[in-house]
Amino acid sequence: MARTATGLDAETAVVGLGAWGACALWQLARQGVDVIGIDRYGIGNVHGSSYGESRMFRTACLEHPGLVPLAQRSRELWAELEEQTGRVLMERTGAMLIGPPGGRIVGGALRAAREHRLDIELLDPASMRERVPAHAGLPDDHVGVLEPAGGLTYPEGTIAAAVDAARAAGARVVTDTRVTAIEPGNDGIVVRTALRTLRVARLVVAAGPWLSQLVPGLPIDVLRMPTTWFTPAEPDPRFTLERLPVFMRELADGNVIWGHGTLPGGTEVKLGLEDGGRHFRVVDPENMDRSVSPADWSVLSRILPAAVPGLGDTPSRATANLYARTPDGQFVLGPLRHDPRIIVAGGCNSHGFKHATGIGEAVADMVRGRTPAVPLDFADPNSLR
Repeated sequence: MARTATGLDAETAVVGLGAWGACALWQLARQGVDVIGIDRYGIGNVHGSSYGESRMFRTACLEHPGLVPLAQRSRELWAELEEQTGRVLMERTGAMLIGPPGGRIVGGALRAAREHRLDIELLDPASMRERVPAHAGLPDDHVGVLEPAGGLTYPEGTIAAAVDAARAAGARVVTDTRVTAIEPGNDGIVVRTALRTLRVARLVVAAGPWLSQLVPGLPIDVLRMPTTWFTPAEPDPRFTLERLPVFMRELADGNVIWGHGTLPGGTEVKLGLEDGGRHFRVVDPENMDRSVSPADWSVLSRILPAAVPGLGDTPSRATANLYARTPDGQFVLGPLRHDPRIIVAGGCNSHGFKHATGIGEAVADMVRGRTPAVPLDFADPNSLR
């Protein structure tokens, strides 16, 4: 790889081309930045956090009020990426948040909706039973928040589309290449890999579960999260995506399940359990056991017969995923205080994919020394160090 007259291989490198890194690469390239993207595996691989066929999209962000504008901007950018690449990357089916009105899920969604004047519909239990009959056992004091603008996104397709768009705009992409060290210096930042050494002026580290290995000191845990799909014994209209849109549901015992109906042309219902710090274990991403066993869905199996009957208690398919968790449950996004040339983007906390396109734009602004249009002070990585 030839170096420029400045002795740099590129102005900027992006390490990690999962959802956030791929979208950052796209935004940097479309803004005319000379950028290289590097991924340890391939585009849309199964090793990080950005896979699994579908992700929930909603703007009623209960995790932090500052995430609502980011989700709104992300929705706009998803539409741009779809138009630019000619691909369907989002299904706009609506999204539903279910549980007690004062609970974490519904209560958080209602607060976000009030603060940002979101278009939502509040459904009482009778309306819920009519609209989403797959949900059973709803207590009389539980309600549903329907966000018509919500839906689901396709992670692998989004990543491939963003990388393709970045390439079309001039980005270079290096795959199957592991970054072994990052060495800031007076004449640039050295990015070492097993095969080559690159020197760049600025660096984006979006390495997902491996972020804290490349940027030591960030208090990030990596959790192993099982993902499961269930197949009805026979075709059942209750389980189509139209009748069972993406949802999060807080149960009376405090557990939270999530999922959606069958994708177009599919037969499986995707259902899972939110961690909440109770069910998933911290692992080393280098040595995680990716095999699955009944222990991975035992809690969910006890819940489903009463909550979503008709699917049995044994999944038809299961995988073991990874995601990065921070102490406050918020992302880490921004330049490092000790070296602002390095921007980190991580700590998805299992709710980050919906913001990928907006985060990509924000990271590109940070690289170029601009203030992101959406305030992200609450995600400052330096506050965790």
